[in-house]
Amino acid sequence: MRRRRVTAVRGGLATAGVVGAMAGVHALRRAGARVLWPARRDEYRDENFDLIDQDRSGAVLTDDDVRLATRECGPEDAPVTVIFVHGFCNTMESFHFQRRDLEKRWGASARLVLFDLRGHGRSGTPETDSCTVAQLGRDLAAVITASAPTGRVVLVGHSLGGMAVLAAAAQFPDLFAARVIGIALFATAAAEVTATGITQLLRNPVIDRVRMAVLAAPALAQAGRTTARQLISPILHVSSFHGPVSPTLSRFTTMMIDRTPVETVVKFLKAIELHDESAALPTLAHLPALVIGGTHDLVIPFRNSRALARQLPNSELIRFEGAAHMPHLQFPDIVNDALDRLLARTGVIEPTQAPASEVTSG
Repeated sequence: MRRRRVTAVRGGLATAGVVGAMAGVHALRRAGARVLWPARRDEYRDENFDLIDQDRSGAVLTDDDVRLATRECGPEDAPVTVIFVHGFCNTMESFHFQRRDLEKRWGASARLVLFDLRGHGRSGTPETDSCTVAQLGRDLAAVITASAPTGRVVLVGHSLGGMAVLAAAAQFPDLFAARVIGIALFATAAAEVTATGITQLLRNPVIDRVRMAVLAAPALAQAGRTTARQLISPILHVSSFHGPVSPTLSRFTTMMIDRTPVETVVKFLKAIELHDESAALPTLAHLPALVIGGTHDLVIPFRNSRALARQLPNSELIRFEGAAHMPHLQFPDIVNDALDRLLARTGVIEPTQAPASEVTSG
């Protein structure tokens, strides 16, 4: 009898998960997040997306003993260290084009450090209670201290990684005042994610049942994994890009999302809902900043980027008309040019382009 009951619950979860996933995908498509197939060309067919494996590897231990995997390239004695913080269900490889091109552009001027957030990629598995944006801020502070104990620092955060940058600023204002000379925030928000974006799309009773299955009921853990994958992954896939995109790039992004442990996905969903790092903005107000958002981003809508830029008086805001949630992958040249301008504004490199208060691209 008990076995039958478990089977019934599994079936109910799976069915509800499929329905919820399809509803979320259709909602995204109606709102305009749409990849055009077939693509006109596949410019990345021969791209080496494993480039980061050639870099110097390392690890940082957090304050609760979670091991964070790191990679770095560029001179160890460079005058500035640029630290990249990836987004939800991504890995450090999501900054592939920034790592590939900016090392060459910046040469001896900068060292690049990338790392995987807790529960993502090569990093360790955290306890559920530690999967918070505040903890990600402490993790970033640990990476700064361990990987760049001296010298100037520029921080680049995408999505959940941008929230981590804001959380670190809120908790460690002295560190930011002394060391951080610039920030870049891609497709992220200081607060109010609950009213729009991914948390609104996924706000339904199924998520709560999946969370219970994955976190609390060992007998249902596998069913929870399957259902969460059916419910969440399609929404993340559809919301990554808009318009023409290389099939190889799309597959790379899909695989990165699908390789994220579903336990990590479920644990961090609640953290994103509760996230509010508005207290960090005064700490960052004096810094040169870059804010980027896509008009077809249904995960973090562009209005969040615009609201963020309003609170950062020294920011350049780039609005990508043709982008969804992954502008740094879909439009790397424009993003890299903007990062060039950011480093120029910090005084690290010579300016090659004049910054603007708001740029429309794509």
